[in-house]
Amino acid sequence: MLDNTQKPLVVCFGEVLWDIFPTYKKIGGAPLNVTYHLHKMNIDSHIITKLGNDDLGQKIIARLKEVKADIDHIQIDPAQKTGTVFATFDDRNEASYEFLKNSAWDFIDFKQEDYDLVAKSDAFVFGTLASRTPHSRETLHKLLEAAKYKVYDVNFRPPHYEISFVEELMHKADLLKMNKFELKEILEHIDKPYTTEEDAVRYIQDHFKCDEIIVSKGSKGGIYLDKEMLYTFPAVDIVIRDTVGSGDSYLAGFLSAKLLRETPTGILKKAASLGAFVTSHSGANPEYEMEDFEIFYCDTIFEDEQITCKNILQSPENTSK
Repeated sequence: MLDNTQKPLVVCFGEVLWDIFPTYKKIGGAPLNVTYHLHKMNIDSHIITKLGNDDLGQKIIARLKEVKADIDHIQIDPAQKTGTVFATFDDRNEASYEFLKNSAWDFIDFKQEDYDLVAKSDAFVFGTLASRTPHSRETLHKLLEAAKYKVYDVNFRPPHYEISFVEELMHKADLLKMNKFELKEILEHIDKPYTTEEDAVRYIQDHFKCDEIIVSKGSKGGIYLDKEMLYTFPAVDIVIRDTVGSGDSYLAGFLSAKLLRETPTGILKKAASLGAFVTSHSGANPEYEMEDFEIFYCDTIFEDEQITCKNILQSPENTSK
């Protein structure tokens, strides 16, 4: 448990890359995005990844140094290139991605110092994409053995995942985060018909023995299920610049509030507002200070009564049947 003077420690694992947009490029990758926003929220955040020994990798290191983020657990690969992804947008500002094959982050090595850091952490965050190759997948498996609180951001990026391995990771997670599309695909894989959101998340919780589930629904808000309560919450009404990194910043807001022991409504409000704040800017990691976010939060956040909750322990349904 944390004392009153100790910062929560979060470790993220996986891809760091350049998001290449039609007219510009910015650094990104879901684990880096989460790490960046946790750092902005005054959380002791670290990332385990690998970059190429190239100009793109050096620019990422320089940028992280500039914002005073930790770089001690970033590996350098002399043979593979720093990852890139080409992002394009549809008429609803939704992004699609084309990833460079055999990027440096496909070859993250296991290191004892990384294992020791994960063992000390309050949360270990990982996703699906960085497990597309056996090398990084094996490293992730070993690091999961040390983690006390495992946060799996499902984050499908077709065709870079195998649903059977996703299921394996879900069995290991304490907190699952996914969107509604991912929820339905997982249900289909385990032969569970989709009926209602509540039935779906409660079935997932029971099937995978997972304590907490978040389902994000974009402009329709989301749902959060813990061991006792099911919460539904709205989205924050903003003008969208782009949606890249919105889910990652949402997760960072959620974890920062949870680890600082805010109430469930406080956790959900901070998560939704940080996701909206980033969506109202360009790129996954816009430049901002905590004061900028606090002003946005005070000006735009929804009221407590807009979050509904239901005690699932008092419900007679048994969704596992």
